[in-house]
Amino acid sequence: MKILTALTYYRPHTSGLTIYAERLAEALVRRGHEVTVLTAHFDPGSPKEETVNGVHIVRVPVMFRVNKGVIMPTIGYYATREALRHDVILLHLPQFDAAGMALRGRLFRKPTAILYHCDLLLPPGAFNKIVNRVVLTMNDIAGRFAHKVIGYTEDFACHSPFLTKFEYKREIITPPVQLPEATPDAVHAFKLKHNPEGRPVIGMATRFASEKGVGVLIDALPKVLDTFPNAKVLYAGQYKNVWGEEQYFEQLRPKIERLQAEGRWAFLGVLTLAQMAEFFPNLDVLVVPSLNSTETFGFVQIEAMMNGTPAIAANLPGVRQPVTMTGMGRVVPIGDSPALADAIIDILTNPDTFAGDPKAIKQMFAPETNALAFERMFEAMLRKMGKID
Repeated sequence: MKILTALTYYRPHTSGLTIYAERLAEALVRRGHEVTVLTAHFDPGSPKEETVNGVHIVRVPVMFRVNKGVIMPTIGYYATREALRHDVILLHLPQFDAAGMALRGRLFRKPTAILYHCDLLLPPGAFNKIVNRVVLTMNDIAGRFAHKVIGYTEDFACHSPFLTKFEYKREIITPPVQLPEATPDAVHAFKLKHNPEGRPVIGMATRFASEKGVGVLIDALPKVLDTFPNAKVLYAGQYKNVWGEEQYFEQLRPKIERLQAEGRWAFLGVLTLAQMAEFFPNLDVLVVPSLNSTETFGFVQIEAMMNGTPAIAANLPGVRQPVTMTGMGRVVPIGDSPALADAIIDILTNPDTFAGDPKAIKQMFAPETNALAFERMFEAMLRKMGKID
């Protein structure tokens, strides 16, 4: 098959959405399909077109940005050209331009699927309220034109205002998660560098943002430290100059600096995939105390579990699913620091209770497993439209 996938941001941008799109595209290529990614040319330093790991990337010129969105006057031309060249279309939402792409799928009789990653929640303000409404409207139009609408889990799909509208054409496909294998020597070297004393380690892996619940963890630590006074936090991810989060960082800075001075908090910055593979085995527990539906699953939970590390997740639709599916951890009420502290203490005290089956988890979430599900869905769509036998 010739598969066209479209999303606003692709590499070199990094986010959970772009990582998913990249893993799926490359897995489909490995299965023998031709895959083109249509995306914004947001970084002038990147080529207009290139092929990376077998995936052909076409970047559309950007005139200017509106908040996190981009305005691309020539998107219609590129969308028409690429839609006509391909057999099926996969759109990643939220995406302002998805409505036009889905319409082309209908007009050109190209099976079109939407993969819905998360709800869009912009910061308060009159302008952002307008932007939010416009994008939600375009998402709804795209959903009506698309032949299939896909969610990560039934749990999130049943609670999402968007996905509940399209139950009659909804599919659930488990997301792809993978990490490179770290050697025992590399894992040990990471420990010598970041935790030579062998202290209990609480991990967090995300950009520093208010919706990620960093403050919830900080407020949980005094209770944890009463029981495990040597515990420390290793924080992997961007924490400086996170767009729109400067005020939130400044608000928490005094507490974090006190923890740093006591040797109980360390920022590791953005880690490579190889470094993340060394990071997770060095944790005793990973926490994902997210606060809203911009988080719909939490890939890092599965990455931790693949390395034998349990997780604690906020009781959000979708986010609670990795723990629920594997039994490797605890689910706690949203924004509840005392409950988070109790869960951390429980896991640190009884680690064997939360041991799972990392090998089975790797297979369940392998990109090839994910790609096969999409392949079968596309084939069924093509067969229904009479394009294949």
